[in-house]
Amino acid sequence: MTGALLLSSAALAAPAVDQDDDLTLIVPPWPGVTVKSEIVAQLLAPLGYEVERSEVSSTVGYKTLSTGDTDAFLAAWLPAQQDSYDASMAAGAIVDLGNNVTGARMGFAVPGYVYDAGIHSAEDLVAHADQFNSTFYSIESGSTVSDKINAAVDNNVYELGDWDIKESSTPGMLSEVRSAQREQRWIAFYGWTPHWMVPEFDTHILDDPQGVYGGKNGASDVKTIVSKRFADANPNMTRLLDQLTFSSEDQSAFILDYGLNERDPDDVAHDWLEAHPEKVAEFLDGVTTREGGDALKAMEASL
Repeated sequence: MTGALLLSSAALAAPAVDQDDDLTLIVPPWPGVTVKSEIVAQLLAPLGYEVERSEVSSTVGYKTLSTGDTDAFLAAWLPAQQDSYDASMAAGAIVDLGNNVTGARMGFAVPGYVYDAGIHSAEDLVAHADQFNSTFYSIESGSTVSDKINAAVDNNVYELGDWDIKESSTPGMLSEVRSAQREQRWIAFYGWTPHWMVPEFDTHILDDPQGVYGGKNGASDVKTIVSKRFADANPNMTRLLDQLTFSSEDQSAFILDYGLNERDPDDVAHDWLEAHPEKVAEFLDGVTTREGGDALKAMEASL
């Protein structure tokens, strides 16, 4: 075995000692990342760490990772945030820890009764502009996905050049969808899965042949990314973040609980952790407390 391999093996076997005792997460106002961030906070607290939250848009969040003002982001949706992601990677500012949820997709969306009427592709929207009132609903201004739909309008993609883009918070957008559903009014909006909107509104994500929201009809990665400085300085917390993974069913369930049923995210996270001991064990495999103790025992005691 070479000296380099011996050193590598020794490093893997040695306790991971973190330089920091806190973690600052980027948390845009999205239900999924809100609950995931709270799950991380409740995992780290009994290990001796504190978690702070920076409630900024994803676009701003990438900048704060680069400046060192934040440490990690649990909702790096690609390709929706591709430009910001690529710029941060090219600058050597972030480390990609891989997907933390599978089965994700996003794009132009309509409720089931509109889909059943024959609207299956973004190409179908313009022919029914009057029924849609030439309006598309999106999430908050400044988010990468709203930048994408505004660029599509500016470039007259799908002949949407004269459409009005209504941007608001996720709850605000979905409140409009609920109102439209109640009246059986036609509505087009930004949709994604996993999310409670899918079962609640029988949401269908439309084909997007021109790739406004990325290739493969909006199929997405949802990655955990951390600042390079944080990853280098904090191998223990980084290991936990690297091992954090959810199925789309997992995430849709706690999004439903928090985003639709309006339960406190602290309670939603606690109940999910308590109900999934096998996942907690996976998340904490090889992780220690801040002082090098048994992380799983500390977590179980806290629950």
